[in-house]
Amino acid sequence: MQYLYCISDIKPLDFFLRSIFLEKIVLTYAIVLFAFAAVGGLILASKVLSGKLASWAISILHALLGASGLILLGVVAIQGTESSRVTAGLALLVVAALGGFYLASYHIREKIAPKSVVIIHAGVAVLGFLTVLTVLLGI
Repeated sequence: MQYLYCISDIKPLDFFLRSIFLEKIVLTYAIVLFAFAAVGGLILASKVLSGKLASWAISILHALLGASGLILLGVVAIQGTESSRVTAGLALLVVAALGGFYLASYHIREKIAPKSVVIIHAGVAVLGFLTVLTVLLGI
């Protein structure tokens, strides 16, 4: 049995299909991270919308999950074999992340963030999430 393969033994179509399969896996992980970040975001938003200061632990976890998802999504976008919707979803989620930094600036000052900014942040994030999800589901 031969276990070593030469690069010329790999057919271009096999390599392309394997690459697409791996990108779908990375995209799935990104979606899962964003979904968990969204749960934390709902908890944070419910606190802020009720006029209370949100928990630091949940806030940091929300940020770390979102940032991890952005990194994975960036890797898929850089590969370039997926739809341009991945790039559009990435752009929306980066805008949402920038809004998150703005909201965190209120949190650092121990002030309650403006409710309108919280709603806009959540809305842009949901649009980005759904855009990426349509790519994964093939819609």
